[in-house]
Amino acid sequence: MKTMKFPTSHKTQLMDISKEVSEFVIQSGVKNGICVVFTPHTTSSVFLFENRDPALRRDLLNALSLIASSDTQYLHTGGNAAAHLKSSRMGCSVTMIVVDGRPILGEWQGLFFGEFDGPRQEREVIIKVIEG
Repeated sequence: MKTMKFPTSHKTQLMDISKEVSEFVIQSGVKNGICVVFTPHTTSSVFLFENRDPALRRDLLNALSLIASSDTQYLHTGGNAAAHLKSSRMGCSVTMIVVDGRPILGEWQGLFFGEFDGPRQEREVIIKVIEG
């Protein structure tokens, strides 16, 4: 198991973490199994998304802002209800199949960390590779 720790620099942002996760899977030595990637934060997420067009990432953030606007008045008193709602829509974990020592991703897929309540000094993503 590995815990990645990193800062975020914007209120909302998407970070492609595919390379770091793939490298850990290779280092794990597991040839065939699954890789689970999880974030323990309730205002961030981990998800699969299109990785070729950076403009589509901005489109996703804009669409999430329409679903959960920061300008809306919420009952939650923490001031970050929109971030919690965005995170709940995108999910906190991804499971990928590992074949021949590499996680399987589609041609246009990447693994992303979504920050919805930044910037933060430290965020975590936990990676577990299971043989099987």
